[in-house]
Amino acid sequence: MWARIATLPTEVRQYLLVTGNYWAFTLTDGALRMLVVLYFHQLGYSALEVALLFLFYEFFGVVTNLVGGWLGARLGLNRTMNLGLGLQIVALAMLLVPAAWLSVPWVMAAQALSGIAKDLNKMSAKSAIKTLVPTTGEHGGAGTLYRWVALLTGSKNALKGVGFFLGGLLLTLLGFQGAVLAMALMLVLVLSLSLIKLTAELGRAKAKPKFRDILSKSRAINVLSAARLFLFGARDVWFVVALPVFLTTDFSWDHWQVGGFMATWVIGYGAVQASAPRLTGTDHAGRRGAIAWAAALTLIPALIALGLDWQPAPFLLGGLLLFGAVFAINSSLHSYLIVHMARADGVSLDVGFYYMANAMGRLVGTLLSGWIYMNAGLAACLWASTAMLATTVAISFALPAEKSQQASI
Repeated sequence: MWARIATLPTEVRQYLLVTGNYWAFTLTDGALRMLVVLYFHQLGYSALEVALLFLFYEFFGVVTNLVGGWLGARLGLNRTMNLGLGLQIVALAMLLVPAAWLSVPWVMAAQALSGIAKDLNKMSAKSAIKTLVPTTGEHGGAGTLYRWVALLTGSKNALKGVGFFLGGLLLTLLGFQGAVLAMALMLVLVLSLSLIKLTAELGRAKAKPKFRDILSKSRAINVLSAARLFLFGARDVWFVVALPVFLTTDFSWDHWQVGGFMATWVIGYGAVQASAPRLTGTDHAGRRGAIAWAAALTLIPALIALGLDWQPAPFLLGGLLLFGAVFAINSSLHSYLIVHMARADGVSLDVGFYYMANAMGRLVGTLLSGWIYMNAGLAACLWASTAMLATTVAISFALPAEKSQQASI
């Protein structure tokens, strides 16, 4: 196998390395989240205290994507990707202290570091594709880029779901500290390989961007980023807090049933993302596709909300599966469009700005999910999701037409 890999073009070998790096990180990220939730629940932490452990994880995604894009353009994506791996190892090491030291502030700090690491790694991996995919020739072009982006994004989310299962398995077999140590050692091996093999100049801008360049000046990038913010806010406003609490209280599911169902949902979501180019066709991956699929998604939470008082189980569970599939296509289209429209020189500046909007949408959606559910219930969260998706559709009309996107490359 290694002999076959050695004969592949340099760009393909680099893509495989970036993907493998991203996969390894994603497995530990999903497993660590499940480990923290289950272990600290066992220690007697309240649901609110467990939720607070992830507050900085989400918040620092906004900051990291902005600053990380600038660092990637100045230093190279190899360095920001390796920095992400290194920070995740440090975050895991922070959790290896005696159990008596694992206070809420200490674990929040470790999760903040893990959140920074995750977004450095993700921004670097997504940006690297722009520099590695051929833009011309028999195997180049927009269709190839769409397929590569969809494969990376979809496989990442499927592996995150696998990571949820892995976290529970490692906790059972090795205990909390044993599981954390095993993941840290795995990432040390991955980081060592990445330091040796990843191209030093990957993604570095020819002209050193100034710090003020972190705010995108492209109208197309700004429009797409705004659409992404509302798209992910629309998912998390009912999915992150309201849904698992509703399944626990109204359906009487235990924690393993909720965790297992949501992990399976994430794996299926990732599989659909990876298949998006076949489902949408590479000729409908621009403005028209973004509008059409966002409009289709807008109908789903509204229908679930209407059906909750009639047949809650079929409408909620069936609607959630349908929502996941259509949302995955929307997410894959957006992920392709940002890489497609980003500047070739200093790509990470545009990608970082875009994923800052993604993180902001997740943060706002998460906060609204808890507040709306507490005051008005799940149906209100679903109507809020519908309103956010309608806003996504309206914003998407301002995206440039497909010919304009091609001209900007």
